[in-house]
Amino acid sequence: MATRWGICGAGNISHDFCVALRTLSHEDHQIAAVAARSLESAEKFAKTHGIPKAYGSYQELVKDPNIDVVYIGVLHTHHLQVGLLFLNAGKNVLCEKPFAMNLREVRQLISAACENNVFLMEAVWSRCFPVYAEVGRLLSESAVGEVKMVKAYFGLSLLDRERITQKEQGGGGLMLIGMYCLQFALMVFKGERPESIHATGVLLPSVLIQGIQAFFLCVCLNFKVGHPMHCPTVLELNGKKTEFPLPEPGLPLNFPNSTGLRYEAEEVRRCLLKGLKESIKMSLTDSELLTEIMDEARRQVGVVYEQDSQ
Repeated sequence: MATRWGICGAGNISHDFCVALRTLSHEDHQIAAVAARSLESAEKFAKTHGIPKAYGSYQELVKDPNIDVVYIGVLHTHHLQVGLLFLNAGKNVLCEKPFAMNLREVRQLISAACENNVFLMEAVWSRCFPVYAEVGRLLSESAVGEVKMVKAYFGLSLLDRERITQKEQGGGGLMLIGMYCLQFALMVFKGERPESIHATGVLLPSVLIQGIQAFFLCVCLNFKVGHPMHCPTVLELNGKKTEFPLPEPGLPLNFPNSTGLRYEAEEVRRCLLKGLKESIKMSLTDSELLTEIMDEARRQVGVVYEQDSQ
């Protein structure tokens, strides 16, 4: 039986996620409905992606009985409110990264999932890529010897985008792209808590991180994850490259390699079929530690969101 998806949000990332779902078997994955803040937006999105139902509010999607799991693709400043809406209604949830605005909010989402006995996962799609799986295998088999260091770099020119520079929209380099470097280091460390955290950054006038550079001492000397590191298709081991090609998209994408979102959809289906309430690839404990470290980094740099004082 197919996993029936409900899409919450009609923005760019939801578009790419739906394009990625269309690269999977219709017998395994079906998009049953989409909800947006306006019916017009939902209907336009539904027409683009061939989705049978369109709702002009998230509350309508909550009431749809023919949904197995909801993909939340709204702005992360709304993840807590929207996530609780679905979780408390007994819906399984895949929520885009960053999970929420701080550790307090993340724990609220996790508590709601546990109380309602439903599946919850932060959509750190990188963790589901075949390249990451191969990295995990190499590490578990000690195929690269004793691991000493990871260097993870991710930089983009994004200062022309409001959601990057505006505090009200949860902007900042750490939350939106720096977390990809951090989650990679945590994956290689196998979730080990760092002994200390030292963060530096440059602030914009709106008191947000303009750029952040970090070196994470952990593992890796002999292999290299290809660019882009958060959605890679190439792994280099001792000079030998292995490629993991992605399927071609049926529609234009907004972000690089976005058909790779299919991998996290497959992971969600695997978990649901097994009756699991979280994924081992991106566990709820992983999300807590990731957010806790980002909170501390923001504290050291001086980045404070409205949600931090609530």
